[in-house]
Amino acid sequence: MTDISHLITCVESLPSGRVLCVGDLMLDRFVYGDVERISPEAPIPVFRILNENAMLGGAGNVARNLVGLGAGIDFFAVVGDDPAGRDVTALIGNLDGLDARLITDRSRKTSIKTRYIASNQQMMRADEETVAPIDDFTRSSLIDGVKFALEDCAAMVLADYGKGVLTGGIAGELIEIARARGVPVIVDPQGQDYTKYMGASLVTPNRKELADATGMATGNGEEIIAAAAQLARLSGIEAVLATRSADGMTLVRNANNYAHFEAEAREVFDVSGAGDTVVATIAAAIAAGLSIEDAVSLANVAAGIVVGKVGTAVAYASDLIDALHHQEMASGEAKVLSLNSAHDRTQIWRSKGYKVGFTNGCFDLLHPGHLAVLSQAKATCDRLIVGLNSDSSTKRLKGDDRPVQSETARAAVLASLEYVDLVVIFSEDTPARIIETIKPEVFVKGADYTIDQIPEAEIVAGYGGETILAELAEGHSTTATIARLVKEG
Repeated sequence: MTDISHLITCVESLPSGRVLCVGDLMLDRFVYGDVERISPEAPIPVFRILNENAMLGGAGNVARNLVGLGAGIDFFAVVGDDPAGRDVTALIGNLDGLDARLITDRSRKTSIKTRYIASNQQMMRADEETVAPIDDFTRSSLIDGVKFALEDCAAMVLADYGKGVLTGGIAGELIEIARARGVPVIVDPQGQDYTKYMGASLVTPNRKELADATGMATGNGEEIIAAAAQLARLSGIEAVLATRSADGMTLVRNANNYAHFEAEAREVFDVSGAGDTVVATIAAAIAAGLSIEDAVSLANVAAGIVVGKVGTAVAYASDLIDALHHQEMASGEAKVLSLNSAHDRTQIWRSKGYKVGFTNGCFDLLHPGHLAVLSQAKATCDRLIVGLNSDSSTKRLKGDDRPVQSETARAAVLASLEYVDLVVIFSEDTPARIIETIKPEVFVKGADYTIDQIPEAEIVAGYGGETILAELAEGHSTTATIARLVKEG
């Protein structure tokens, strides 16, 4: 298997982990408008508001990213007794798979960051917040809750924005509690004194934060390695991941143990919340039992995705898999999509009156038998979608020595065929979820089955679709080909 295939398998494992997230919760408001003139009252632009929206920010955006990656989450934060507090509570409640405990402190304001955007550029940000340590009662409630939740979590992430939830020694106390239970801690840091994070498994400063914390230069790779190693040594932190924007990331344990990860961004549109995406991806990966190197590799891909979106965006697991597939494919990548993206594409096709067909398989070592089925499937419809078993799914179905070709290689070959209009890779043993989502008018399987032997046929019949059996080309089998090659040495 290729490195890409390994990372795809890593993404598929993320739902197996559970993460405890603690930090400063915020409401991110985005106000969109245009600027067409200068005010007569002062030399400032006149901003005409067109629309606005709101989403979770700070630790809330870390939680959104963890949900998007499929990880289980326990979430702890503090809100004020105010409209913004009620807004973030409602937004948190809309996140599936998240068990939240929001502690209300009537003496505090819920943090609000309002960004004014015109012509796709931020013009100004206005903040409304309380910046002070939480009171003793709130602190005690927070720590007691974390102690209980840690019993079921395999990693903890601290999202420190310096607003008070993790200040006054709270971060250090939480790290000590987690480490006593053998739970690794990942920190999105704030400020210059990193000794408050002593015992953390990983901190993720950007280039400027690293320079501020160490007083050392961070202009090039060698300087960043030296500064990060110094920070780890003096602060009692196991590893430092220095994020370097367009220059990628550098993981440093000490001056002689480091690794650099090239930036994955194809186009930078908005860097808001990219740090949240990085720390969330690493925490989800570590909770799932992945190595720190694999965790950072996935975080690097996720960061490249999220800076190409608008606002404090989320990198979903399907986004990561799409991006990893595209890294390995020289052509045909526009045909290989996640299920969500494929659903959107089929909606467009149907709006144009196209009939959608579907077939599926492992398609390992593509042979004339495969082509015969694909050709017949295409003849039944205007647009043909092929469901492709992932590497992990193929291994379960065919044995530990399969597939011969990685899923990205198999998808690339399928996408290059004129019969095929779209490829969706699935990790389950059957394509039932794809069929239920896309609802193809025609489902095609090889005639080595009968209709009553195809469980998905019942799903298709349930919404009025048709299952068709395609004639097989005799004498062609991937399994037989492999056996012959093994026999012949």
